[in-house]
Amino acid sequence: MRVIAGEARGLQLKAVPGKTTRPTTDKVKEAMFNIIGPYFDGGKALDLYAGSGALGIEALSRGMESCIFVDQNKHAVATIHANLSHTGYTDKAEVYRNDSLRALKAVGKRDVSFELILLDPPYAKQQIATIFGLIDDYHLLAPAGVTVCETALHIQLPDIAGPLVKEREECYGDTKLTVYKKG
Repeated sequence: MRVIAGEARGLQLKAVPGKTTRPTTDKVKEAMFNIIGPYFDGGKALDLYAGSGALGIEALSRGMESCIFVDQNKHAVATIHANLSHTGYTDKAEVYRNDSLRALKAVGKRDVSFELILLDPPYAKQQIATIFGLIDDYHLLAPAGVTVCETALHIQLPDIAGPLVKEREECYGDTKLTVYKKG
């Protein structure tokens, strides 16, 4: 696992120890950022279900000014901190060990919005519909923002979820990427 492009290009990232997380493959990560970027001119990102932090770190490497990383697994949080330190992005990041729903409520109280929201929940436990509702309730997606969902191939996400409209859907092996923007 490595940073694909940008200022941290080529740096290796640690994976979360054990089998509790499923890292996004470099192929899927590269495709994701080619769809939504590939580069950014500042902005804030939210990496929910962050795992190793690879997606948020990729966003920082490609130009996002800051990223909030959230994962409830203590080993994942430790791995995110290690990867941020290795890539030099500690000062551009906030890392929280929390449940995704509570994390969204906490972020919502801060009156912040994101240009990029990355959702990569455990395939068997995904709650994307609930997450979309909270993104809408707390106005977490900036007007020109993008939400990217990584799910199992068989998961069918809605074409419209509140103000979010499905823009694109691509499949890579057993992984599906779905991109939403405000309608």
